[in-house]
Amino acid sequence: MNRPARSAADPAAIVAALRQVLGTAPRPVALHEPLLGPEEQAAVAAAVAEGWVSTAGPAVARFEAVLASLLGVPHAIAASSGTAALQLALEVAGVGPGDEVVLPALTFVATANAVAYRGAHPHFADVEPGTLGLDAAALDRHLDAAAERRDGRLVNRATGRRIAALLPVHAFGLPADAGALAAVAARHGLPLVEDAAEALGSTRGGRAAGTQGLAGALSFNGNKIVTTGGGGALVTADADLAARARHLAATARLPHAWAFDHDRVGYNVRMPALNAALGLAQLARLPALLAAKARLHAAYRAALAGLPGVALHAPPSGVTANHWLNVLLLDRPDAALRDAVLAACHAAGLHARPAWTPLHRLPMYARAPCADLAVTEALAARIVCLPSGPRLGLALP
Repeated sequence: MNRPARSAADPAAIVAALRQVLGTAPRPVALHEPLLGPEEQAAVAAAVAEGWVSTAGPAVARFEAVLASLLGVPHAIAASSGTAALQLALEVAGVGPGDEVVLPALTFVATANAVAYRGAHPHFADVEPGTLGLDAAALDRHLDAAAERRDGRLVNRATGRRIAALLPVHAFGLPADAGALAAVAARHGLPLVEDAAEALGSTRGGRAAGTQGLAGALSFNGNKIVTTGGGGALVTADADLAARARHLAATARLPHAWAFDHDRVGYNVRMPALNAALGLAQLARLPALLAAKARLHAAYRAALAGLPGVALHAPPSGVTANHWLNVLLLDRPDAALRDAVLAACHAAGLHARPAWTPLHRLPMYARAPCADLAVTEALAARIVCLPSGPRLGLALP
């Protein structure tokens, strides 16, 4: 029995639908730009006037306290970038040279780079369509097949290397199923470290993304929902882990009134106070930013409803997403059609983007161990990320 062919997505119709939401702008519409105003200007000016512009000063501690309170965790350590925070988290979680860390192939390259900075190896696993994050059930089966316990350690049978941690990513601001992944991690004796770089304000089952594992890392880069210009943070409920991370981030200097003594190789990855001052003003805006982005998501959904061959990805039940990037999904993998949609958007001044190139395709990670990545490959050929800056949502009723 022959089934009728599905209608393919029409790039021109997609652009027309997006223009219903975004209107006609005198300049190109960026994928994601920060919303900055007088409050941010005043906060930075005050830091300059007070002379607190480097890593010392009260703004950093205030930023950490406010962030920790927002996320419902006792400890936050501000860092110079999300990547630095993730590298710190992996180190204090026990990941070292020669280890493997399991992470999705559908993520920004910084996730794998943080592993490589530890001298460790990414081990790529597949994602599931509902959250675009790691598929817990598939991962559990993969670890059963690919790994075994030797002398109390989980070891990759093929490489002989220790698998040292599980590193899920809350991609596009969508919370992965951290509870199910934590159960997989516990079953296999692995610490769970969360890459929540894109997910500030996202929750699952009432818990903030990045707070269910041993540690989480967030980013405050200029393209994130809250920005400090450049910056990140490690968050954790573990007081000892927090103290070790804070010590490492500050060059591992031993406390003393004037002496400069250090007890190990540390890093200079503390967040400057100037960035923290900007971040405090941004954190105060977070409820308004989340509301604006929710309005934009709802407007996109209404405008795109009924278009053949395409749909706006929706968070699954029980999930509150920050809608960092709105993900448009073609109904089937078709890289040529995806690129035609991207070309039409750019020709109209809409700076849409594809998903990141799956990391196992990049030359430096092409020989990394992998699970079956069929869903990752299919999604990469289906995803178009739409302009998603909060200013776009604020302009809507």
